[in-house]
Formats: sequence, C-alpha cells, structure tokens
Amino acid sequence: MDVKFEFALKAMDPHVCMKDLCAEYGISRPTGLKWKNRFIQEGLAGLNERTRKPRICPHQTPENVICDIVRIKSRHTKWGPKKILDIYQKTHPHQESPSLTTVKRILDKAGLVVHRKKRRQNKSQRIQSRLQAKQPNDIWTVDFKGWWYTPEGERCEPLTVRDEFSKYIFTIKALQKADTQEVRTEFEKLFSIYGMPRVIRSDNGPPFASMKGLLGLTRLSVWWLALGIELDRITPGRPCENGGHERMHADIKRELQGQIQGNLSEHQAHFDVWRNQFNSVRPHEALKMQTPGSVYTKSKRPFPSQIPQVIYWNSQLLIDTAKLKMRKECTSWEVRDIRTNSRQKQSARLLSGATPSRKSLSV
Repeated sequence: MDVKFEFALKAMDPHVCMKDLCAEYGISRPTGLKWKNRFIQEGLAGLNERTRKPRICPHQTPENVICDIVRIKSRHTKWGPKKILDIYQKTHPHQESPSLTTVKRILDKAGLVVHRKKRRQNKSQRIQSRLQAKQPNDIWTVDFKGWWYTPEGERCEPLTVRDEFSKYIFTIKALQKADTQEVRTEFEKLFSIYGMPRVIRSDNGPPFASMKGLLGLTRLSVWWLALGIELDRITPGRPCENGGHERMHADIKRELQGQIQGNLSEHQAHFDVWRNQFNSVRPHEALKMQTPGSVYTKSKRPFPSQIPQVIYWNSQLLIDTAKLKMRKECTSWEVRDIRTNSRQKQSARLLSGATPSRKSLSV
C-alpha cells in the first residue's frame, strides 16, 4: 500500500516519464496507469487490493434455483441431495436443473449438511474370513437388536441369529441379561436343534468380540473356536458387511418395536409368532419368492455330546481338544499348562495370519 501510494504521488508529476517510473518500481506501464487513474478517481482507497472474482460467470447457478433447493431441503431435513434434486426436477420440469454436485455444494454452503465424524481407525487385529455363503449353515450371523423399553419399563434387547444363505431366523430371544453365559446357553440350544455352522459372523462388540483381547477373542468366541467353528468379524463402523442381518433388524423395528403391550414374556411370545411367519409364510425376493423355511436344511455337523473344555488359569487360555476332531489344515502350537509346568500339543483353527507359536494364548 505504501509503495503504491509513493508511486501514485510520483506519477502525478507531469515531468516524470511514466515508462521509466514503471521500470523503477518493476511493474508494467498498463499497471502503472491503472494505479494512477484509480488514485485520481477514488483517492487513497483506490489503491487497496481488489477481489479477482469474475464479475460475470455464465455457469453460475441462478439465485432463484438456489432458493428453491434450500426451500425443499428445509421442508425435508432428513432427505439427501439425490432426493432433493429429484423433487426439484419434478416441480420444475421445463427448467434446466443443476447437477448433483451443485446441489451438494449449495446445501453445504447453506449449512444444511451434518458432516459425520470420522472414526478413529483401530489397528487391532481381528479374525476375518470374508466367505460367501453357498449353502445353508455355511455362515450364521448374530447380533443384538437395538434396545427399547417395554410398557412395563423393562429393557428389551433381543438376541437375533439367522442363516446367511437361506435367511432363516433361528431365534429372536429377549434375554434377561446380554452377557456371555446367557448368549452361550441360547447357542447351546440352537446347536442342539439345528447343528453347528461352518462360520459365525458378528460385529466387534461384546460378548462376541473384544477390541482389547488377543485377535479380538472373548470367552464366547473361544468356545466357538473350540467347537471347530470359524469366526468372521466385520470391519468396525461397517454394518453393511452384515447387511442382511441389519435389514432383518429394520423389519423388527418397523413391525415389532414399540408395538407390543406387556412385559418381556409377552414380547417373547410376539417374537416367536413373528419369526414363524417370517420363516414359513413371508416370501423373500433374494430366494426367488421362496420362504426361508423351504430353503433351509439342518446342519450335518452335530453338536458334540462332550463339549471341549476351555479352561482359564491365571489369565491364560487352555483348550482341551482330546474329544475334538480337527481338520488337517489346522494350525498347531504348544499350549503350556501353568499348573503342571508341562506342555501339550494342541490344535485350533485361526483365520488370522498371526498365530502364536510355542506360547500360551492370553485373552
């Protein structure tokens, strides 16, 4: 600013050569004449730096279009830009509509977009298989439906287990307590009735998995491994990797949640009726309009009469596999018995690349 002012004062002298003056200040002659004329017309304020934004932009979205888009969004605050653009196109059929990117930018600038917080990436190891179900009992999926309160004030958080291939729902169980023992008891009943699956897919929450334990193992998941069942954990923050199960939860929320009067026992009775209707009456598009019950068949892997023992001793994991038939491709390592200071050759199947060698498993 001081340099411009100094130049403008010198340029006002009629005896000064403009070409030499501009060369002295290192600017072109047109720039020097521009500064001089602005100083004459506007005074000192004319020497301030001006915006370089174009005065006219032929591709700029008209103001009335922006107002219409903001008005539609204000009426439908939960709708995304695709739906907003579709409504605009239907209400203005004879006008050229903006692009989807333009609609997103308009809504963002208007402060009508709630940006999601980025999840912190958890680098802890987890067991994943990413298998595709090709027949019943290849993959069972398990999760807890989001909880709600019954009219009696009881917390209802049903455990749901289904078959990935046939969509067959094994149970919708309103447990008194969502802990390891309650969930294991329910799975023992399911294994006794339907047999055992090849893989169980779950999220990374307890009691199915732990974010702090070795490979995310918990007492429940170690019991599954001891039975010869593989584990498949979804990526944290990616419920779409268990999308079929979440879609079933959406049906429960729409048709059952908040619609039942009574306590947990009465809720359980309604759950059983709804599950039977889902399995035996309701056709499924992914099954070519067949019912899950007509597609599902029981597993050929029976639940063993003698359950392999999983012993915890001083926070060390010991698996008794004497009664368990293991496959040839299982990874082997030595598990040390702390009580007898002896070592036994044990086998278990881990789907992660990191398998302990000659060490005890801590969970």
